[in-house]
Amino acid sequence: MSDNRVIIAGGGIGGLALALTLHQIGVDCVVFEAVNDLKPLGVGINLQPNAVRELFDLGFTADELNALGVPVKEWALVGMRGQDIYSEPRGLEAGYDWPQYAVHRGEFHMALYRRLVDRAGPDAVRLGCRATGYSVTPDGGVTVTLETQSGEIRETGRLLIGADGIHSAIRAQMHPNQPPIHWGGAVMWRGTSLAKPVRTGSSFIGLGTHKHRMVIYPISAPDPETGLALTNWIAEVTYDDPSAHETMGWFRPVGIDDFIHHFKSWTYDWLDVPALIRGADIAFENPMIDRDPVPTWVDGPVALMGDAAHAMYPTGSNGASQAIIDARILGAKFLAHGVGPDALAAFNAELCEPVSALILRNRGAGPFGLLNMVNDRCGGEFDDIEEVIPQAERAEFMAKYKAAAGFARDTLNAAPSTIAAGARVVL
Repeated sequence: MSDNRVIIAGGGIGGLALALTLHQIGVDCVVFEAVNDLKPLGVGINLQPNAVRELFDLGFTADELNALGVPVKEWALVGMRGQDIYSEPRGLEAGYDWPQYAVHRGEFHMALYRRLVDRAGPDAVRLGCRATGYSVTPDGGVTVTLETQSGEIRETGRLLIGADGIHSAIRAQMHPNQPPIHWGGAVMWRGTSLAKPVRTGSSFIGLGTHKHRMVIYPISAPDPETGLALTNWIAEVTYDDPSAHETMGWFRPVGIDDFIHHFKSWTYDWLDVPALIRGADIAFENPMIDRDPVPTWVDGPVALMGDAAHAMYPTGSNGASQAIIDARILGAKFLAHGVGPDALAAFNAELCEPVSALILRNRGAGPFGLLNMVNDRCGGEFDDIEEVIPQAERAEFMAKYKAAAGFARDTLNAAPSTIAAGARVVL
């Protein structure tokens, strides 16, 4: 038999969560990450209660997560004139047994990395190694080809998990005829600014219309002296003709003046959007992209996870959460089926179809689909939302999304742990 390690291609949130899970259950693994130096990159992300439960089971504490972000208290959609369309409590405020967190993506990523190195040692992650392909060995193992600064190398293991993101080389080999990355015309400008929190003080706010909106939420507690919190914002515009913008860079820093004109009139008695945007030191522009679902995430001893398996629009704020869930379910399948292709097949059978449906649901605006409904029924302008979409219909819409995304409250609260405390794979 070839080397018994599980090889993880990609040291993002999903890959590191998987490595921590495998270490927890006694499975030898190594992470190969393309970058030479991990840095706390990115802006805000949300960790849904189903993912936070898994982080607690991995040994993270509320104090540790509080140092990386803030528990979310409310999710709210607000129309162009500042009126509520829908709001609901989130996390502990909604009766979940676990909070929902808004965190700085880069700081959370680095916390996962530090935790893995502390537990498994510095050799658990090898930087500067980009996976470019794989081959199945005669004994049923797998060899991955890696590009390094010193040239091409090959590493062999019993399984390969492609956690190498939306541009995954592992996925490209597994599905060589997959369509190109999909872009529906939405462009996002992202940044963080110091601002006074609004509404509950820890609210996730979607403001605007289905084609012209802001997402705003704090990712730190307010400073005791100034009352200002580091606030994540995403400004978004959807173009009717995506082909007119095909040359736009995938991810690049831009000047505030390049896009603030889209939001210059967005001032309310409770929020000044132009001032919020101008409070950022830097902004980044990128299209909202995903990939079409594929029929399987598995090729014998090789599996995809995270964005390599299911890159999706961030409209549901559950991309990082799903990557964590992938990692934990993979670990559970290893416990149930052993560290081999049978476990990968069981993982694929449980998640590929429902998560593929979630990709398409998010492409249809996910929970922001309520804004589409408002637009369809009244052109986005209303005096009383009850006359447009009654409360019961709005609540039913959101309940269906949370169920599809795996964090329906009562179902989650009643579910047993994905991985029982102390569980170890019998090798």
